[in-house]
Formats: sequence, structure tokens, C-alpha cells
Amino acid sequence: MDTAQDETVEDEKVSEEPEEGEAEKLQAELQEVKDKYLRLYSEFENFRRRTAREKLDLIKTAGEGLIVALLPVMDDFQRAQKALEESEDHKASKEGFDLIYNKFNNILTQKGLKAMEVKKGTEFNTEYHEAISQMPVEKKKLKGKVIEVVEQGYFLDEKVIRFAKVVIGA
Repeated sequence: MDTAQDETVEDEKVSEEPEEGEAEKLQAELQEVKDKYLRLYSEFENFRRRTAREKLDLIKTAGEGLIVALLPVMDDFQRAQKALEESEDHKASKEGFDLIYNKFNNILTQKGLKAMEVKKGTEFNTEYHEAISQMPVEKKKLKGKVIEVVEQGYFLDEKVIRFAKVVIGA
């Protein structure tokens, strides 16, 4: 029986050695996974910071294209003011201001601005109109309808950016 005990002791020793090697192997794998995790976490943090910085830059310069497009209109207004001071011909000044208005309107239209078409007698719609006042009307068919447009409303592409300010009949 002594030989049987000796064999089991030897088997335990043999089986302990691979377990130690296996533990070292698992420790190495664990360290490798930790390194990968730290690198991935660092990359994600850098990505998050970079996108936040890019978003702030985009917000700061979002209107840059529009402003650059409007600078020639500003130059035209300055020239028109100077010409108005030097000239007595108001008809020519009116034509100059009309040209500037058309240029300004064309730039805004190219950038996606579109005026709302609100006419007298249009049904009041809270999605497009802002009622600033109600006025009594004699005709029943004008009750709850637009009787005057005080301020034009606008769309930017398909989004309402300013509601039309209207007076409605009561």
C-alpha cells in the first residue's frame, strides 16, 4: 500500500505543477484584458472630448456661412447711405434700396428661408400663427379667422422659425 500512497502523492505533485502554470497563464490573460480595457477606455474618453470640442466649434461657427453671404448686402447698405447723404435724387435712392432688398431676400431664400403665406380670411392655426389681439367683427364668417397680419411668419426649410403675428376676429 505504500506504493499506492506514493503514487497518489506523486500524482498530486504532478497535478499541482500544471495548476500553477495555468494560474500564471490566467494572470497573464487577465493583465492583457485589463490593458485592452484601459486602452479602449482611454480611446473612448479621447473620442468623447474630441466630439464635444467639435460640437462647440460647430455651434460657434454655424452662422458663418450666412454672415459671409450677407456681408455684400452690408457693403451695399453702406454705399447706399453714403449716396443718400450726397444725393438729392430720392428716386435713385429708392431704386438702390430696392436692389439691396432683392439681393438680401435672394440670399435668405437660397439659405432656405421661406415666408409664410397668410392672407386675410385664413383660418387661424396655432401651428403657424400667433394671435396678438382679437377684434370684434360684424361678419360671422370672419370669426376665428385672420383679419390682419401684423408681422410676417417664416419657415427655415420646413421648420417654423417665426410664427406669423396676427389679429383674429372675435
